[in-house]
Amino acid sequence: MVSSGEAQRFAQNGVMPDTDDLPSCALSAATAPVLDIVCLCAAWCGTCRDYEATFAALQGALPGHRYRWIDIEDEADLAGDIDVETFPTLMLAHRGRVLFAGPVLPRLGDAQRLVEVQVQAVTIAQDGARPAAPANLPADQAQAYAELAARLAG
Repeated sequence: MVSSGEAQRFAQNGVMPDTDDLPSCALSAATAPVLDIVCLCAAWCGTCRDYEATFAALQGALPGHRYRWIDIEDEADLAGDIDVETFPTLMLAHRGRVLFAGPVLPRLGDAQRLVEVQVQAVTIAQDGARPAAPANLPADQAQAYAELAARLAG
């Protein structure tokens, strides 16, 4: 089981806790935080095309969140100044606040653990401080992701 400290450290630095036994968050769907889960991809990217099925499976495995697939070229106005260097890239946000933004391995289990840890971090933070924004982004990219998160929350 992941401790609250491990969940908070992950929320801050994006390092996945070393466990395969994450709690499935014993919150009801009515009380669990709703995240914006965004995949930033491109139609020309073979890995993205392959990841589309994984992203759909993630939606089925963890319903109750808002999922969005953004083609960074076809929806460049929405993607704004985000500079995607590696595909696929996920952004997870809660109420317009970015929790995670970065590339992910195209594996369903990894994406599920990422979402579950962020849900746990937001749940813990609802009792006090807000979860930390990702520390792994340059300032301009943190701003670009924050703008996207705000647009999607609005």
